[in-house]
Amino acid sequence: MSSKTANNSALIGIKILELSRYIAGPFCGQVLGDLGADVVKVERLDGGEEGRRVGEMIDGETLFFLGANRNKRSLSLDFRHPDGQALLRRLAATADILIENFRPGTLEKMGCGYDVLSAANPGLVLVRISGFGQEGPMASHACFDGAAQAHSGIMTLTGQADGPPTMAGVFVSDYSTALYATIAALAALQARQTTGRGQVVEATLMDSALSMLTTQIAESQLLGIDHTRLGNRDRYLAPSHCFKSRDGKWVYIVAGNDHHFARFAEAMGRPELTEDARFSSFVARNAHVAELETIIDAWGLATDAADILDRLHAVGVPCEPVAEIPDVIANPQLRHRGQIADVPHPSGGTVPVPAPAIRMSETPPAVHRGPPALGAHTDEVLADWLGLGEDAIARIRASGCI
Repeated sequence: MSSKTANNSALIGIKILELSRYIAGPFCGQVLGDLGADVVKVERLDGGEEGRRVGEMIDGETLFFLGANRNKRSLSLDFRHPDGQALLRRLAATADILIENFRPGTLEKMGCGYDVLSAANPGLVLVRISGFGQEGPMASHACFDGAAQAHSGIMTLTGQADGPPTMAGVFVSDYSTALYATIAALAALQARQTTGRGQVVEATLMDSALSMLTTQIAESQLLGIDHTRLGNRDRYLAPSHCFKSRDGKWVYIVAGNDHHFARFAEAMGRPELTEDARFSSFVARNAHVAELETIIDAWGLATDAADILDRLHAVGVPCEPVAEIPDVIANPQLRHRGQIADVPHPSGGTVPVPAPAIRMSETPPAVHRGPPALGAHTDEVLADWLGLGEDAIARIRASGCI
């Protein structure tokens, strides 16, 4: 793990100014940093971004912050100070991308609206991440992931059939918004190759959550079908569910199409199920899913998990154990692919985090820098990006804005 970006990184030479906190904005910046961009995280002077104070801490830094801020440098700045705002404009004038997830209108109040920034830097791509968008009747609403899951309908689709609406176990709206923002930023850079101009791109938690409703909107509007919670069942294919084994472990089995179901029935020692009218097609199996699951439950409870997995893997039926986090950490496939990376902690040592999730044969993403301590690179960035010497930096520092 080197301290600098590798020369063969895909985004080498791309400069990104990140003014964001919590998850969606920082994770977008982290993905771009993994791809080799020079990401400068601009943080408030009084404690840095809010993510530095959320959750469990390791040697003075939260795991929440450490998980979304590798491959960045930190510059601390007073966003309310006129000199700080002026410095921000100077930095933006040299950047390729600026990422922000303030409340709509905040950037403009700082004198850093896109009209101002693009006048000085026509090629700038401004990535705006928000809960509901920059305009509209809900634009001013504060929004975290759970609120987006609730208002988008995802929460009403998640949980047990007889239970309350439930959040997904991870922040799906935040992370999907980060990925949409990353895609849009890269597309805008490509468009700039043709037009010579940057643009404003938006990604919102609500829109990103809504994009996951791939069929539900049409089913509601056109067919009058309003789905609700089904627990672990697939909405369209049966059997697709968690089944408990004789040794008390859970296995998720997906054998919903006719091809997989025939193999599954054979592996259970029940080939005659494919001839049963209740189970002979995926439509019939959906209609009789409870009866089918009763049969599979009985088989599962009479069979150890390892035997279930061996039988079904041997015939190509999708199935995997329901892993607890220690199982994930020890997973040999993830270890083989190097999907858990040890990133440097600002105070020394390392912290294990998920590694970049993509592979590129010629310009691979990499972890080349650990998450930064607050303001650790302020002087370095001002020298690199603005060409300022020690005296000039000292004068700025004397103003109290950095």
